[in-house]
Amino acid sequence: MLKAQTTRQAGLSCTRERIVQAAIRLYREIGYRKTTVADVARDASMSPANLYRFYPSRRALEEAVVTELLDEVLAAAASAARSGRSGLERLNATFGAISRLHEDRLASDVRLHELVVAAGQANWLASLSHADRLRGVVRSIIAAGQVSGEFRGGSPMALACCLLDAMDAYLSPSRVKATALRPTFDEMMRFCAGALCNAAFAGPAPHQLINVQASMRYRSAC
Repeated sequence: MLKAQTTRQAGLSCTRERIVQAAIRLYREIGYRKTTVADVARDASMSPANLYRFYPSRRALEEAVVTELLDEVLAAAASAARSGRSGLERLNATFGAISRLHEDRLASDVRLHELVVAAGQANWLASLSHADRLRGVVRSIIAAGQVSGEFRGGSPMALACCLLDAMDAYLSPSRVKATALRPTFDEMMRFCAGALCNAAFAGPAPHQLINVQASMRYRSAC
């Protein structure tokens, strides 16, 4: 009985993923605004009525697609968060991974990028959940840095929220192509390092604290 239930759940999950991937293909080709539920159903080799058994509305399907796209961002962030020896190196790697992924999606999958931007601006549940999980990743890095003595004391969650707000221009999908004058990614990270680090860790020059990749394309807009 349990095995049959597990098999059925796996089948349902597989079908949901097939629908989401069909939607992603169409959103990538013609955009989410022009894609209908009937289009997605046809691409997924099912009837619209059957698709509605899994996603009861167009919005529910779009939420599922945004969740899939943002899960890719979170996976990259979580992987980067495990790299580096110091807290600053881990934060730099985490934020760099997020920013690069959004920039790459804007460059190569602009229609999918537009959907992620729309979801964030309208506070869709998928975007709010992603932001909450990202705060958790950053909070964990800060908490570990506090234990080691690298970061100053205080609520790790409050510090995570302040840091994410400071770095929003580089982490928000809606702002990656902003033309307003702003510091470079590395300049902002050095500023944040000064706010986070204990005095004992403030000795080395900022460029020694943060591993700056030569390939990063962050420049002030003029």
